Amino acid sequence: MIIEACNIHKSFGTLEVLKGVDFSVDKGEVVAVVGASGAGKSTLLQILGTLSTPDSGSLLVDGTDVLGLSGKALSAFRNKKIGFVFQAHHLLPEFNALENVMIPALIGGDSPKEARMRALPLLEAVGLSGRLEHKPSELSGGEQQRVAIARALVNSPAILFADEPTGNLDSRTKEDIHRLLFSLRESLGQTLVIVTHDPALADLCDRTCHMQDGLFV
Repeated sequence: MIIEACNIHKSFGTLEVLKGVDFSVDKGEVVAVVGASGAGKSTLLQILGTLSTPDSGSLLVDGTDVLGLSGKALSAFRNKKIGFVFQAHHLLPEFNALENVMIPALIGGDSPKEARMRALPLLEAVGLSGRLEHKPSELSGGEQQRVAIARALVNSPAILFADEPTGNLDSRTKEDIHRLLFSLRESLGQTLVIVTHDPALADLCDRTCHMQDGLFV
């Protein structure tokens, strides 16, 4: 198992959002998490991705007890082991596509030359080798999401988490991004956990887990 979460609880004030969630994922698996708004999907994803801490429970990610990490150790683990793709691309507007993809590698300690060597094949893999010098404002929504996917992969993470990765895209671009995500599993053996409202994307996954009122049903 690359993710083992047991009895995860999370409340915000008096609102109990996660009510004892168990969740596991095998290496190389692509899992969709679906459910109505407010079911707890994004909260769970943030906890699995170490962006948020549960009130109780246990969580192993790639064999590491991440709830026992804090500060710099947790940041370093997240940088090396976890990639994120969100509905909003969160690209830095002052940097071009290549520079945006290089940033996590530079943060992880790579030299600029090493970071560039990591970034270039990923941008080619997502079909953007001709757009390296373009800033986000010069790219379409689909192209920006491709840059975000390449950036999420630049440190060869154990797991890629995607939260509504095609939520802001038109139907044709959605299909392109769906194909791209699944090609990553074929080419890189990438493990993916995808939160989505899109039934077409969920249907492509190996397994779909339905959340309702803070639990899987």
